[in-house]
Amino acid sequence: MYRILLVDDEILVRDAIRENIDWAGIDCELVGNCQNGQEAAEFVKQHPVDIVLTDICMPYMDGMELSHFLHDNYPDIVIVIFSGFGEFEYAKKAIQYNVSEYLLKPITAMELTAVINRMKEKVDQRQKEKRKMEKLTKVSENYRKNAQIIRSKAIEALVSCSQNVNESLAQLKGMGIELGASNYRVAVFDIDLYSDMYKVDVEKRQESALMAFVLYNISNEIVERESAGIAYQEGGNRVCILFQGTRTRDFSNKIRSICREIQQKVKEVIGIDVSMGIGTWVRNLEDLILSHDMAAKAIQYRYLLGGSLLLDMEEKKPNGEISLYDTLEQLTDSLKTGKKETMVLCLSRMEQEIKGALVEKSRACMYLQQMVRAIGSASDSVQADREEPLRGREALLRNVTEQSTFQQAIGLVKEYAQEVFENLSSMNSSSGQRQAYLALDYIQNNYMDPNLSLNSICSYLSISTSYFSTIFKEVTGETFMEVLIRTRMDKARELLENTTLKNYEIAEKVGFSDPHYFGISFKKITGKTPTEYAREYRK
Repeated sequence: MYRILLVDDEILVRDAIRENIDWAGIDCELVGNCQNGQEAAEFVKQHPVDIVLTDICMPYMDGMELSHFLHDNYPDIVIVIFSGFGEFEYAKKAIQYNVSEYLLKPITAMELTAVINRMKEKVDQRQKEKRKMEKLTKVSENYRKNAQIIRSKAIEALVSCSQNVNESLAQLKGMGIELGASNYRVAVFDIDLYSDMYKVDVEKRQESALMAFVLYNISNEIVERESAGIAYQEGGNRVCILFQGTRTRDFSNKIRSICREIQQKVKEVIGIDVSMGIGTWVRNLEDLILSHDMAAKAIQYRYLLGGSLLLDMEEKKPNGEISLYDTLEQLTDSLKTGKKETMVLCLSRMEQEIKGALVEKSRACMYLQQMVRAIGSASDSVQADREEPLRGREALLRNVTEQSTFQQAIGLVKEYAQEVFENLSSMNSSSGQRQAYLALDYIQNNYMDPNLSLNSICSYLSISTSYFSTIFKEVTGETFMEVLIRTRMDKARELLENTTLKNYEIAEKVGFSDPHYFGISFKKITGKTPTEYAREYRK
């Protein structure tokens, strides 16, 4: 029977629960009822308990303090909290202390019975896991007394070149291991659960060596069956295989097949995912470390490609840098013009390019930051108030970098793109303000084109010239031509102040095909000829 302890400072509540639940009918026994957490803590020290039902607000020691005590000292006990207080802070603490249920009073006998039945399943699951861990611990202790650990250390020393190759070979020969193949490869296996992809608590980390032992046993069994090499443990948590044979397509296929079988078997036996990297071929034992390091590096791409990874570095090699410039331009344009399909396509294309390039996490984050800034620039170009969005964007950039996987990070970028798209779309497509800001952005990006005209910008915006002229003047206070000339003159002043370009060269760069007309326009705006201005302000 399942042993249940009830804790509540209201005697009427305790009596009602005791009398209205059919304890025997649900295979339970109410082994005690206490009026506060202090009494309950003392009771648990003296009596075995499976499930604790506790109120929150009680004198001396409340339900949260009791949950904390049970979490730290009796982690196998399943905790259910019920209370009249539904504040979120309580719920957060309940999660912190591994509380299984958080119920608000009043609760009916039927509801409580249903909860207890669910908690019985948790008790069974925890006891099952405890038995599994006890069994694994016993097996692991026996293993450590076995000579296999000595063999693993000897092979690890050979692969890592931590001692002379001839010394390692002599040591292995004494164990009955001969290495005389024409070629070698090293594969490195790492359990996903204990990687940076997950936030692992202390208990899980303590399991890691036991799970690695199971991984080693499965790997050793399969690789010996196939006469393909030698499995060994590296440190406490990783498993490696030193493959030896002939460098042929068939043997390479066989190596990948062995690795896939190990992945599947480990998943089947202990229900965890394993990522694997296979290093390059080497001919000399002195070069084994190169193959090993390449295999270990392959596992780092787990951030980019996800868990349960199997990466053969002979087949897939990093491409180095990629350029997202053209796709980023298409992305910003699709956001400004409301083309959702193009936006989605651009995001997907860049995601696949980054994955395909096999870049490291730092570079992947750099590309993601480029995407965030491009999306933000599209938002800025059609909105007057930019200060608040800018603060949110900086927070997003940090958040993207902190994600454990590329998939999580790119998900945040896609959410941001969708948010910006919706914000821009909410500004009605016929909105004069949005059309005017799009026009200003278009001028900033195309002022150097001598053919830029009112007709070309209206064609871009798909509106008539008369309507555009009206809304543009209303929003900006200037005509299209006034803004264009002012923009060109501002750019010309920058070039005159900061470069040694000739006047005709500057004229061409700011969209004037006729240098003489540029000079006239410049003097009209500034009161000086380009030469006079340069003489006075050039740095």
